[in-house]
Amino acid sequence: MPKSLKFVYTMILFIFLFLITKNVDALHDCEYDDDCPKSTSKRTYRCINKKCRSYFTRVEK
Repeated sequence: MPKSLKFVYTMILFIFLFLITKNVDALHDCEYDDDCPKSTSKRTYRCINKKCRSYFTRVEK
């Protein structure tokens, strides 16, 4: 019984982690740079190959 519970618990954790990490780096479809999310002070978005890509920008002090 404890082995089966441990197996079920492990499977639930594995499936949960897989579903969470599956869509972490989702790319938005775009035609132009304006279709991408707004850029922030640390991250810039560009439309490359019809997908929004993010880049970290260097902040000068």
